[in-house]
Amino acid sequence: MRAAWYDEQGPAAKVLQVGELPDPEPGPGEVRVSIAVSAVHVGDLGKRQGWWGSTMTYPRVIPHGDGAGIIGRVGAGVDAARVGERVWVYLAQSYRPFGTAAEFVVVPAEHAVAIPAELSFDDVAGLGIPGITGHRAVFAAGPVEGRTIVVTGALGAVGRAALAVAKRGGAKTIAVVRRSADLPAARELGADHTLAADHTLDADSGLVAQVNELVGPDGVDLVAEVAFDTGLSVDVELLRYGGTITTYATRETQPTVPYWELAFKNLTLRFLSNDDFPEEANRTAAADLTAAVQSGDLRYPIAARLPLDQIATAHDLAETTPAGHRVLITP
Repeated sequence: MRAAWYDEQGPAAKVLQVGELPDPEPGPGEVRVSIAVSAVHVGDLGKRQGWWGSTMTYPRVIPHGDGAGIIGRVGAGVDAARVGERVWVYLAQSYRPFGTAAEFVVVPAEHAVAIPAELSFDDVAGLGIPGITGHRAVFAAGPVEGRTIVVTGALGAVGRAALAVAKRGGAKTIAVVRRSADLPAARELGADHTLAADHTLDADSGLVAQVNELVGPDGVDLVAEVAFDTGLSVDVELLRYGGTITTYATRETQPTVPYWELAFKNLTLRFLSNDDFPEEANRTAAADLTAAVQSGDLRYPIAARLPLDQIATAHDLAETTPAGHRVLITP
């Protein structure tokens, strides 16, 4: 098969190679998917570059956890009727060496999700990493009907998913973006309220004041936080007693935590890493995300589509693409 891979971590142009590798075969409980579209995510870039202290777990890696295509073969124990099924896949390169940047990928059967007939491969190819993370950020503690949820970084890939599933789950949603200039784009996401955070915390027009005006001084139930280190102090102010922060990213890897402010409000901190969610949570998220795309509640704009031979360019583009926009590769 045609595939892209790297044998060492480093810059895209230096380490990514494209060529022929042996066709993979599905084992028990697995399916082989003929990839139509492979999606690039920041997590793929991080693994390739060694961000967050990551190392090469395998001597050779085919990148990308997300993609979509058609099941061509099934392993023992998998219903043969799934052959020919259009699917999107997730966690393809999680605790496995070979992801979707290839003509074929093998994944556990439950990580291949049927695509409704009216949806294209493009619609769902990049759902896995950001979508399941966003779903977990909202539902890790259970149902959210009637709760008030703040989603920071709302235009980002995870933020878009979190907003969509929170709203579908019956929550009151407040989308927060970094700059006032982003508000028009954010309003199209369908949140109940959309606010900008480009004011100081103690200003009369600051984010806390804006949220209090909407929900009252008791605060919100949950904040899904994209920037834990810089957002934490504001999140503490936003939350009600007994509220929750779920966070999946930070710039500073060892941020200062205001212990007593958190303790006095009995707040819960929940840290999320996409590779290690419970399988039941993954399955629920996959079904909910597919339904959200099908209904039009969740959409990801496409920034670029490149052939496999240009994967290094695609990785570089993904680092500078506007938040929430996808870079796709066609093997």
